[in-house]
Amino acid sequence: MADYAHGGDFWSVRPGVDGNILDFSANLNPLGMPEAVRAAARRAVDGAERYPDPFCRELAAAIAARDGVPAEWIVCGNGAADLIFRLVFALGPRKAVVTAPTFSEYAQALSAAGCRVERHLLREETDFALTAEMIADLRDDVDILFLCTPNNPTGVPIETEVLAAILDHCRAKGIRVVLDECFLQLTDGGPANSRASWLERYPGLTLLRALTKCYAMPGLRLGYCITGDGELREKLWACAQPWSVSAVAQAAGLAALTECPYHPAQARDFLAKERPFLARALEGLGMKVYPAAANYLLFRRAGCTDLKERLARRGILIRSCANYPGLGPDYYRAAVRPHEENLVLIQTLREVL
Repeated sequence: MADYAHGGDFWSVRPGVDGNILDFSANLNPLGMPEAVRAAARRAVDGAERYPDPFCRELAAAIAARDGVPAEWIVCGNGAADLIFRLVFALGPRKAVVTAPTFSEYAQALSAAGCRVERHLLREETDFALTAEMIADLRDDVDILFLCTPNNPTGVPIETEVLAAILDHCRAKGIRVVLDECFLQLTDGGPANSRASWLERYPGLTLLRALTKCYAMPGLRLGYCITGDGELREKLWACAQPWSVSAVAQAAGLAALTECPYHPAQARDFLAKERPFLARALEGLGMKVYPAAANYLLFRRAGCTDLKERLARRGILIRSCANYPGLGPDYYRAAVRPHEENLVLIQTLREVL
């Protein structure tokens, strides 16, 4: 069996733990799934004897209304990871650049398609912020660039001026750019950080988004990308399996957007208070905590390489960052959870350290 390279590996840990498991390894909306979303998913099961809409037309219209883009620019998929693979196989790049550290699925998809991957190392001394120094790595032979804002696992957004400089360079060089905004709704400033209005200025830009994180529905698998490139959209549909988004996921997504539009904003209000609290508590335990603007924190306990295992034995999951290029085995990521759960995490850390 292949190694699992992400957070949320509840199923591997559950057999060895008595009692409840608190999962800080999956960086989801700390307010959980809205009840209206849960109810819509249940109702959709009653219609499961029919195939789902293969083009997610009603859902795409709701996304378009929220995100301020034409509905035809939207391609939905079975989570953002599905669309990452579809983008890579649709475009067929020969050489790509990704940052290090960043979400592992970019390099995995690129390698699966036979693409050569180069990594631009983010420096710890600048708190892993992306700078315009990356432009030096974007040479004539680069076909595609994957960026994530805020980056996963660091939680650091890309500054507007830096992103504009990189996109200007890529437009001049003919380099495609995929900008992952899956945590946009849970980031300080929320939709104000959207780059949807940049799509006409940068035709080679594709935005990647998901409802998984901001509505805490990872088990339903629902993501989408936005691109003004009609030819690319046709390729994305051609690279998809038929009915890649279930009727249940479509119904849940539609309910999220139409019945719970303020759910991510409520989470941002909560995070504005709870994230600093958790960061201070971790620092009080001797952790190096890196500045973040999202719903998760990257931290380091120098020399401690088994913290994930120590906590797992107590029924608490955190994300080891040992498999992120650019980090090491004593780096960890923890989601910001409800206050009572964060208190349990801090107390358990105090005990196991």
